[in-house]
Amino acid sequence: MANDSNPHLTRGFGLLQATALNITNMVGVGPFITIPLLMATMNGPQAMLGWITGALIVVADGMIWSELGAALPGSGGTYHFLREAYGHQTWGRLMAFLFIWQFVISGPLEIASGMIGFGNYTAYLWPGLTMRGQQFVAAGVGVVAVILLSRRINFLGKVTVTLWIGTLATMAAVLIVGFPHFNAKLAFDFPPGAFAFQRGFFLGLGGATLVAVYNYMGYYDVCYIGDEVRDPGRVIPRSILYSIAVCAVGYILIHLALIGVVPWREAMNSTFLVSDFMQRLYGRNAAIVITVMILWTAFGSVFALLLGYSRIPYAAANDGYFFRVFGKLHPTKNYPYVSLLVLGAVSIGAAFFKLDQVISALITTRILVQFLGQVYAIPLLRKKFPDSARPFKMWLYPLPAVIAFFGWAFVFTTSGWGYVGVGILTLAVGIVVFLIRAKLSATWPFRAVAAE
Repeated sequence: MANDSNPHLTRGFGLLQATALNITNMVGVGPFITIPLLMATMNGPQAMLGWITGALIVVADGMIWSELGAALPGSGGTYHFLREAYGHQTWGRLMAFLFIWQFVISGPLEIASGMIGFGNYTAYLWPGLTMRGQQFVAAGVGVVAVILLSRRINFLGKVTVTLWIGTLATMAAVLIVGFPHFNAKLAFDFPPGAFAFQRGFFLGLGGATLVAVYNYMGYYDVCYIGDEVRDPGRVIPRSILYSIAVCAVGYILIHLALIGVVPWREAMNSTFLVSDFMQRLYGRNAAIVITVMILWTAFGSVFALLLGYSRIPYAAANDGYFFRVFGKLHPTKNYPYVSLLVLGAVSIGAAFFKLDQVISALITTRILVQFLGQVYAIPLLRKKFPDSARPFKMWLYPLPAVIAFFGWAFVFTTSGWGYVGVGILTLAVGIVVFLIRAKLSATWPFRAVAAE
């Protein structure tokens, strides 16, 4: 057992901090900047169906994360789950490597999305800010987040709760201000043929679901810091399911509040929908206040993502699956400083891309290994360790796993051939790199291993 004189991770996150981490990660700037994008996928308010289909997918997937996170609490999340389920020395090596490989791309893209959103909304406060200026603002947000995260986990728990309070306040402000002025005729002004069940409808629904899933992502963030969670068997499942419930209801209500004031044809083309919404109701000064609150939530998302994701390369390095330098902890503050600095730097670089490109690329890159890989991890682990303790068991097993599988497949195949190609190409290159590495190091599959 590690003593206090040696660097080690501390179990400092309870249910409140874990739920706050997830929600802060999930909300961020997402719904405030992607609602126009979501409506554009189906050209009308019927795109709200994306919130519902997305919620069905993430609730089912949340059951998977809950069972895995409660049974196998540890830093690394998916990396940890895939390695245990598929085997340390055989297929688990490949799956763990592929997850880290795609994570190097998708993780920083997700973090960068919050930075980009921050930079975009800053332009409302500073109308003369150029696109390049917005990108430098976004990069600056990443720098500040890295500096703040260079602290002990107990301090980070307090910061997380503080940011979470700001996030909830922003959501509440939009709802409280919007619903007294809600106009149902505006909100449900469906265009002709809105629900014509043709190929275009399902492709549009797939696009809307992809945007919705992006906004829901983060419900599992607590799993990445499993070694720093108190009573993980109880805290992890509850924090995941509470987070999904709060955000699913909140997103739909926010969407209705906004398009119940701003006609959807205008809202669909708005760059600063919430600011325009507030300015329409109470003038520019009120819009400035809500914009500052949105910037707060955007920063909170960047902070929460970097906190959770910096633990993944750390866990992999400790197990010998990644470069050893990533396994170093700060000698006095006990956080994985190399991993944090590297991921922060890559994320800052990704902040110079466009938001819609970042969202589509990160989703399609992540689905094949992480989400679909974890669907199969559940039956594998149940068969491999039938008598092991499971603090949380998936409800109505295996139905949620089936829903998650087909849901992720639907999102992936309707994302557009370009992004499908990005996902497949990333996976293929990762397999080639793994095989070359395995050949050079004379490890599986080029060397027989004992059965696990």
